[in-house]
Amino acid sequence: MLGIVVLLDAAAVVALVVQGRRDSMSAARAQSLSVAETFAHAPGVAAALDSKDPTAALQPRAEEIRQSTDVEYVIVAGTDGIRYTHPDIALIGKQIPGPFKEALEHGPVTRTVDASRGKAVSSAVPVPRRDGTPAGLVAVGIKVAAVNKLAYPSIPLTVGAGVAALALTTAGAALVSRRLSRQTRGLGPAEMTRMYEHHDAVLHAVREGVLIIGADHRLLLANDEARRLLGLPPDAEGRAVTDLGLASGTAELLASGQVATDELRPAGDRLLAVNLRPTEERGGQPGMVATLRDTTELRALTGRAETVRERLTLLYRAGALIGTTLDVTTTAQELADVAVPGFADSVTVDLADAVLRGGEPGPPTGDTLELRRTAVRSATEDHPFHPAGHVVGHVPTTAEGLGTGVGHTWIVSDLAASRQWCESDPEQAARVLEYGYHSLLSVPLRARGVILGIANFWRAHNEEPFDLDDLSFAEELVARAAVSVDNARRYTREHEMAVTLQRSLLPRGLPEQNALDVAYRYLPAQAGVGGDWFDVIPLSGARVALVVGDVVGHGLHAAATMGRLRTTVLNFSTLDLAPDELLGHLDELVVRMDQDEESDGGAITGATCLYAIYDAVTGRCTVARAGHPGPALVLPDGTVGFPEIPAGLPLGIGGMPFEMTELDVPEGSRLVLYTDGLVERRDRDIDDGLDLLRRSLADRDRTPEETCDDVLEALLPSRPGDDVALLVARTRTLDPSRRVEWDVPPDPAAVAGIRKQAMRWLSDRGLEEEGFVTELILSELVTNAIRYGSGPITVRLLHDRALTCEVSDCSSTSPHLRYATTTDEGGRGLFLVAQFAERWGTRYTDRGKVIWSEQALGGPPPGGLL
Repeated sequence: MLGIVVLLDAAAVVALVVQGRRDSMSAARAQSLSVAETFAHAPGVAAALDSKDPTAALQPRAEEIRQSTDVEYVIVAGTDGIRYTHPDIALIGKQIPGPFKEALEHGPVTRTVDASRGKAVSSAVPVPRRDGTPAGLVAVGIKVAAVNKLAYPSIPLTVGAGVAALALTTAGAALVSRRLSRQTRGLGPAEMTRMYEHHDAVLHAVREGVLIIGADHRLLLANDEARRLLGLPPDAEGRAVTDLGLASGTAELLASGQVATDELRPAGDRLLAVNLRPTEERGGQPGMVATLRDTTELRALTGRAETVRERLTLLYRAGALIGTTLDVTTTAQELADVAVPGFADSVTVDLADAVLRGGEPGPPTGDTLELRRTAVRSATEDHPFHPAGHVVGHVPTTAEGLGTGVGHTWIVSDLAASRQWCESDPEQAARVLEYGYHSLLSVPLRARGVILGIANFWRAHNEEPFDLDDLSFAEELVARAAVSVDNARRYTREHEMAVTLQRSLLPRGLPEQNALDVAYRYLPAQAGVGGDWFDVIPLSGARVALVVGDVVGHGLHAAATMGRLRTTVLNFSTLDLAPDELLGHLDELVVRMDQDEESDGGAITGATCLYAIYDAVTGRCTVARAGHPGPALVLPDGTVGFPEIPAGLPLGIGGMPFEMTELDVPEGSRLVLYTDGLVERRDRDIDDGLDLLRRSLADRDRTPEETCDDVLEALLPSRPGDDVALLVARTRTLDPSRRVEWDVPPDPAAVAGIRKQAMRWLSDRGLEEEGFVTELILSELVTNAIRYGSGPITVRLLHDRALTCEVSDCSSTSPHLRYATTTDEGGRGLFLVAQFAERWGTRYTDRGKVIWSEQALGGPPPGGLL
């Protein structure tokens, strides 16, 4: 070992001597070049070269520069190489040796040349004119012998330093030998070699990558496993870890120099767990050691866990988003929207027609199930599937098929290879395959043991076909949706039943009468049926009653209550009561209904009503209301008003009478009656609604039908949230030529004169056939009024759709129909009237009563008595 140290020390001394001479030569080159460039670019040098006597101008300056810089010579020459200056005057005017042409053409040149005074280091620099062309050149040289003299004085010092270094190295080697002997525990070279080979074998045999990275972030060592995991090139060692082509995250971590524990980083198609620890903490050199462990299987498990998490999130969203409404079509669309694109690229939902109507589907009658496409959702706008509303034929997956509880899921991993799927509809199958769809999952919507339809999940962009895990998820998703679809179906059925009940309780049509031209609209609420109703009731004496009412709430109870109230109003109207009296009786009925409901634990009924009677003879309308919105009156000139009518309390509160208002209604006016659902909404104040109603009615002469359409378009652009009943009646008046009135003296003898006047009036109008019955009716009614009533007595005949006979007096005593016995002298008059008249009755007025009868025109006498 000592011999090696001596050789190394000697080599170092020689190297120092050689290096000293080399450094001296480098200094000589730099000095000669610097002096040459300084002189060449000095002011006036180029001009002196172009003068008549360059030597006279430049020789003194060159000698001054040579002496001040300790160079061997400073020579100025022309472009032809002829010297103008030289320390030896004898050489002036002669050609200079060396690469002067190269300097003139390419710039400064420094070389060792054989000069006139021996070998020298010479630098030649061109002298430039202002236009850039060379005027000549400057050559500065230093002799090589002078350079060597500079290096010789350092040789003894170098040799002395070498000897001293040899002594120190020898002592250090002895100390190191002793230390190594202690650290190796006396192991010899063979044992050390065997130990190194063993450690190297272990390093490359372990199934965990090991990297040693220096403080400069360069790779010092990589075992075989690390090379395999990272795909390192053969020359990886010695290169910076950021230049090894690793993934950016992995390279940044390895070069960070920070401690890391099981940091997951990608490496190609692998996922590595990286651990980093510093090496200097254990007595090593500054740097890091990294271990790499392949966790690809762990990533697969993590991926499956992430998929499960996403599926659970999707199921949670499905619970929140499916079934937000009680509409079957909307619920089916919500199922499709939830599954795209998180689970499938496209979803179609097909339901039985019976389900859409609220019923339950029955077993299929043919080879295919005829279902109606209810919802479609695709991740792309362009798709090959039939639109909503199209009837789709499905091949049953079981013999029983739809409408039973035994249908099962059908999974098709490869659509192109499925013969059963392709043959069911070859043309549609070709379109689906053309769009790139490759996998199908069909799941029946089953609820309470009944299959309501089928949900189809399709994949195209997702290259993975449906598998068993997808099947379990789809069945869970569809099962949740099926419950919502079934709830919506049952609600639809109950809603249709309630609507059917409500419509059965409302008027099927308008009665025949000539006093009003009537149109109506009824719109049930979107959420469910309500208790709004209306009626047009013909009364005696060319009068018509208009009724609009509203029962608070929705559902079957409200509809049933509405039916009871409407029937009650119809019955009370036969008594010819005034509007305020009729509402009073109706209020008492509602109070009794509430008492019955309270005893049974039911809800209290709340209702409002407006009752109006229009008289076509007088052109007047009497109105009373119980908590209901008042009518709008549109005059013939288009002016719209809302007459002031006392509101009254809603029905069922009791204790307060209702007030009646009488209005003058010119012929051609329009009475508009409505429920509050027309003008009042949650997002609109009732005053704004009334203003809209006013604007929709004004400035146009329209038929009642046109008025209804315009009002609904202006106030209800969408389906209402509450029931709406609208009644528009345009008034008419009875022609004065079709009515006549006589005052009757309170004398039985006056009856004959009344009969004659009536016959004459009837003959003038071609109603001779009605004369006999009219004479009989007038005789009985007038005789009763004279005998039992009090004056004044009036007779009035009205020729409308029927012939009406009215006898009025000031008595409030009402006659009653009864059977007369054989011994009775009277009692048969009203019986005859009832037999000959189509209908008859009594109504009370402010002055007394009116007994009236109606006869059908042109028909045979009633009862077959003649």
